[in-house]
Amino acid sequence: MNQYQQIPEFSQETVRKSMRFGLIAALAFLLVAALRSMFFSVEPEGRAVIQRFGKVIDIKNPGLHFKLPLGIDRATFVPTERVLKEEFGFRTAQAGQRSQYEKTRAMTDESLMLTGDLNVIDVEWVVQFRVTDPVKYLFEVRNPRETIRDVSESVMRRIVGNRLGSDVLTVGRVEIAHETLADMQEILDTFNIGVRIERIELQDVTPPDKVKPAFNEVNEARQQRERLINEAEKQRNQIIPRARGEADEIVAEAEAYRAERTNLARGEAARFLSLLEAYREQPDITARRFYLEMVDEVLPNLRNIYILEEGMNAPLPLLNLGQTLRDGQRSGGQ
Repeated sequence: MNQYQQIPEFSQETVRKSMRFGLIAALAFLLVAALRSMFFSVEPEGRAVIQRFGKVIDIKNPGLHFKLPLGIDRATFVPTERVLKEEFGFRTAQAGQRSQYEKTRAMTDESLMLTGDLNVIDVEWVVQFRVTDPVKYLFEVRNPRETIRDVSESVMRRIVGNRLGSDVLTVGRVEIAHETLADMQEILDTFNIGVRIERIELQDVTPPDKVKPAFNEVNEARQQRERLINEAEKQRNQIIPRARGEADEIVAEAEAYRAERTNLARGEAARFLSLLEAYREQPDITARRFYLEMVDEVLPNLRNIYILEEGMNAPLPLLNLGQTLRDGQRSGGQ
């Protein structure tokens, strides 16, 4: 009976030792876990938001830091120094020198938009942003990245819907990106989300696949129209300056002729007035001079001179001046 009574006492002692060992092991495990959870590191490209029982108490910069263990303090890393991005209409499947992209039906639905002239186009774009306030980014909205996507898609659809399809496909892409960035930033600031939009880039703007052939034909017609317009402008730029030069030349010649005739008329008038003044002072002498000048001007053009006297039946040829002048000219020419 004594032997049977000692077996339970040995078993109880063993159980007590096992319980002590288990308790010590559990305490050691908790101690190691607590020590491991007391230290954490923050990567250089961001900061960590520290919460104690859910309340934000501090923001830690990059480096090694200490916090209370066992879930009392909680550190949430936020990449404040990294430029984040959201892609619309496609996704980057593999980044590198030759990036690979994927496009599903759902991605196509988010990129198809209706323009102001009721054309459907496929707009793919990228929103790049940076977190400026990690606390606001974590706690002001429930899902900040989803909020950014919803705001971006809404603003882009509104801006594209207010423009012509040809404008969106060609010259209006940069202006659309700038306008979308400004409107997005204004809306997100009202949400107090703590992000800054760095850049919005329209990756690819094309018509849907089903209408691409018709769209290409329209583009070819527009290009031909532009070519014809450019050729007409070139011809106009060649003809109009030449015509203007000819017109200026004619006007200049007319002005020169007018000045010549005006100066000649003024000279003749001045000469006449001077002769009139001389005639008024000495009319006999002036009249005699006029007569001699006229005779001197007329006689060299006459061949023969005849003098008729009263009572004669036939004129007498006198002063064969024409022959004399011709002989003088021949002798002078020799």
